[in-house]
Amino acid sequence: MTINYLSADSDIEAIETELKSNGCVVIEDLIDKSTVEQIKSDLVPHLTPTPAKDKFAGRHTKRAGLVIARSPKARALIMHPKVLEVTEKALSHSTNFQLHNAQVLAVGPGSALQPIHRDQWAFDFFPFPSGFDTTFSTMWALTDFTAENGATRLVPGSHKVNESSLEEALSTAKNLTINFEEETEAAEMEAGSVLFYTGSLYHGAGPNSTESVRIGLTIQYTLGWLRQEENQYLGNSSEVLDELPEDLLRLMGYKGAASSLGFYDNLKDPVAAIRPELEKDFNETL
Repeated sequence: MTINYLSADSDIEAIETELKSNGCVVIEDLIDKSTVEQIKSDLVPHLTPTPAKDKFAGRHTKRAGLVIARSPKARALIMHPKVLEVTEKALSHSTNFQLHNAQVLAVGPGSALQPIHRDQWAFDFFPFPSGFDTTFSTMWALTDFTAENGATRLVPGSHKVNESSLEEALSTAKNLTINFEEETEAAEMEAGSVLFYTGSLYHGAGPNSTESVRIGLTIQYTLGWLRQEENQYLGNSSEVLDELPEDLLRLMGYKGAASSLGFYDNLKDPVAAIRPELEKDFNETL
């Protein structure tokens, strides 16, 4: 299998077909270069080395979170209509979904291949059944992604692999990491394009053998009844929360989930805690 590329005007059905078949697809030129440059200008100054400098975090990789607070322009990517429509279909086995994390990643020169993994291992390596995705991910190219500068490497079709145990999963990932040139494919794309992939797809940031820095913005979504990877409730000041639109606030987690999760006080709409004027009946937020 291979990574396929679709144009920005491709319909949702074509994207969904690629995700079901390969677990990934690149949408070319979904945002313009001026948007890319503004987001870079907002976020690059905040890049810092990850405290835990291990193979997974990357010894030459820098990151910055708090995207909603730091880049008003990036909020439109989080709320991009095509992305949300695709996400809704990808995670349709849940009542609703929420923002999982948003983070800019800069893979610097000398970076090694990130260990191949599945994003949904974040949930304590729980063995979700094959075909049951808990997350849906986007990687927006803020610089050109090439095989040489650290483009995300994926194993198309690996979302269909079902390991019987954690040991088997880790063994599979180790084999893919060792044999990455044969087993993985680089998602090469120009700045402004975006990679979609499912939470069960094996992938990892590629090695960077160039002198340039590869910069991407990852925005991930997860089922409404799971804990978010990035804590959205701590990273945004009251001033930021006051200016955000209701649909973004609810995507951040200020809404109910499943049948009764996430209420505030006595079955109140959780958004009432920060924006009382937006309060609805709790059941309406599910």
